Amino acid sequence: MKRLQGTHIRSIGTVRNYEQRLVQITAYLQEHRLGSLREMTASRARDYLQRRAPEVGQKTLDMERQALQAMMTHVTHQLLPGQTLEVIKSSATEGRRLADQSRAYNREQVLSIASRQAPHNALATEIAHAAGLRAHELLGLRRTHQRVPDKRPAHGMKFLGTRATTISYTVHGKGGLVREVRIPTPLAQRLERTRLAEPRIVSDRGINYHQFYGIGGGQPWSKSVGAASKSALGWSNGAHGLRHTYAQERMAMLQRHLTRREALTVVSQEMGHFRPEITEVYLR
Repeated sequence: MKRLQGTHIRSIGTVRNYEQRLVQITAYLQEHRLGSLREMTASRARDYLQRRAPEVGQKTLDMERQALQAMMTHVTHQLLPGQTLEVIKSSATEGRRLADQSRAYNREQVLSIASRQAPHNALATEIAHAAGLRAHELLGLRRTHQRVPDKRPAHGMKFLGTRATTISYTVHGKGGLVREVRIPTPLAQRLERTRLAEPRIVSDRGINYHQFYGIGGGQPWSKSVGAASKSALGWSNGAHGLRHTYAQERMAMLQRHLTRREALTVVSQEMGHFRPEITEVYLR
């Protein structure tokens, strides 16, 4: 899988995730005497995923399918270029429970969480909520005049209602995509006060990032959010719950001016996944 990084797969994180899933799949195949990865065909992959459907949630099942698909396309060549494995739906009870449970915080809860964090993590929490950032994206924040975003199709109403009150930054998203994000001016001013004299290299989940600001991010910040949330609220939706909050707040605002479908498209572009159907997941 590492040989595919930089050629067929752009993201180091994706390669790492695929490797981890293939290790788990190998262990499962061995435990149940179902053959080996090298023997995996499209038919066997479908049978394997159907066996796993009652046991794991949809996110895990999809990741295993994608890992198998990458391996079978580029390594074992059991799939032709462009050929894909069938999408299997999870039937795991826990998967349904998590899918049906809202993961968003409200604004008061976000502030309560931040109040129980160290200053560098608290600022990261407020920024992640305001801009809909993933944990690792906090580590690579840069102004757009220092790093321009990649060119992608953009709806004309992207960032509607925010441009006059926010400052433009870029982050490295999933798959190595550099996208624009908007941070409210008061938060941006606080962020700029933490600017480092020299960028530092920070390792998070095996990936190195150049960090230009002295704020939290990555796994340590995620753990901080979880601990502060449990302290403040008695429960935690995890750091990713802040992206759910962003999606729901933006949808509520955009639907005053756009159709639901247009709003879903705009939010998908702002959040960096570019798929309106994924935005729907964040609205539960």
